[in-house]
Parts: sequence; structure tokens; C-alpha cells
Amino acid sequence: MALTSNHPPLRRRLLAAVAGATLALAAGAAQAQQAPFIVMASTTSTEQSGLFAHLLPAFTKATGIEVRVVAQGTGQALDSARRGDADIVFVHDQPAEEKFVAEGFGLKRQPVMVNDFILVGPKNDPAGTKGKDVAAALGKVATAGAPFISRGDKSGTHAAELRFWKLAGVDVAATKPGGYRECGCGMGPALNIAASSGAYVLTDRGTWLNFRNRGDMGVLVEGDRRLFNQYGVIVVNPARHAHVKVKEAQRFADWVVSPAGQSTIAAYRINGERLFFPNANGQ
Repeated sequence: MALTSNHPPLRRRLLAAVAGATLALAAGAAQAQQAPFIVMASTTSTEQSGLFAHLLPAFTKATGIEVRVVAQGTGQALDSARRGDADIVFVHDQPAEEKFVAEGFGLKRQPVMVNDFILVGPKNDPAGTKGKDVAAALGKVATAGAPFISRGDKSGTHAAELRFWKLAGVDVAATKPGGYRECGCGMGPALNIAASSGAYVLTDRGTWLNFRNRGDMGVLVEGDRRLFNQYGVIVVNPARHAHVKVKEAQRFADWVVSPAGQSTIAAYRINGERLFFPNANGQ
């Protein structure tokens, strides 16, 4: 039907409807643009374990603040924050985190939760690693020249792996064992490479539990107290980067160590098994 002067009421109603819809769309767009968000540099383990898909919506629901995650190795995450490319970091390499704060890039480090590292590999365990002693196990891997996949990406897991090799008396920086290979990749890809090549690999338990392409791999070393894996949260110092959304970032830091945040972490499970244990009190 043509909108002619013969139908002024209909024309006015249609124009009013169009104008109303336009205003509603504009208002919605403006509201979306104004929705607060923070950028968090974090680890691949928190992302690939599925924790953030469970944790972050709860925070957003409680505060209205969206969290946009850049998942990297811990070293890369801290470097991103040093450059001012993140408002907050959520990582797992305590010595590196403490250095980050001491250098003035972070306001305060707060412990959040813990899980553990495990050594996984072929179920038939050709190097004979099975047990509780991670240093002894890596020594056997080196002696056997068995294939081992290192993330080689300066992540928290990579830093822990290097500490364990040192405890085993193996300096992988100077002389790499015969089967040692660096992938320069995240935990998920490292597990995939190990599964397809029959190799050993150090992983955090959370990513392992969420990993589906296990093939003939199984857990070989666990329970060593040295495999304890602590996570911490740090708000980036606005004195270094004035654009940091310190107020919103601090709300996340405060929430994740609060009873609400800690209970949300505790509630995350895969097949009934808890992946992370909240310990904001440091215990």
C-alpha cells in the first residue's frame, strides 16, 4: 500500500513506529558501548580447563562488569600487563608474580586458588616413571631418552617444569635430553602433540581433566608436594599505565577472593571431580 496523503493516520503511525524503533536501537547501542569491562591477561590453563566459562559469568552477574580474557602463558600474560595491555592478571608463577609487583607493575598479589601439576604419558610407561617423585621421574625420562613435550613458552607450567628438571639434575637449557622437544604452545596443543607421539608431558590437572584426546595416555606421577600449583591475581598499577581500569579490576580481585568467588571456584567440577581448590587465605 502506497503511503499517500489519503492515509495520514496510518502514515503517522508507521513513521512513529519507525522513529521509536530507531531510538530503541540507538539507546541499546549506547548502553552496550557504556557497559563496563576489563581486560584480564591469564593462563591457558584457566581458559582451557573451562574454569572461566563457569567463573566469569558469575562475576558479571554480580557486578555488571564484563571480563575479556587474553589467554597466554604466565610470562606472556605478565609482559602484556607490563605494556599496559591488561587491567589485571590471573596467573600461576609466584616468583614471577612477586617480581612483577616489586617492579611496580602490580598493586598487590593475592592468592586465589590451587591445583596441581601431574606428569602424564603412555600408559605402558616405557621410562618407568610411575610414582610420586617428579624429579626421579624426569631423571628416568632423560636417561631413557624418552620423548618429552615441553611447552617452551615461558608459561607458569613451563617455569615449573624447568624447576623440576633442575631438581632431577638435568640442565635442559644447556643439554637437552634426547627425546626433549619444545612446542612453544599452550597446554592443550602440548597435550595433543604428546598424545599423538607417545610422549611424556607435564600438565596442570585442570586442563588434563578437560582434555578429551587422551589416546593411550594416563597419569603417571602425582601427589608430590612440589607439584603444588598456586594461582594469584594482581591489579595492574595505574601509576604505570593511567588508562588501567583500576576500580573495575579491583572489584574482580576483591570478588574472586570473597566467599562468593571462592565458593564459585569450589563448585566447578568435571565428572564430579573438583579442578581447583580456593585458598584466598593462603592455606
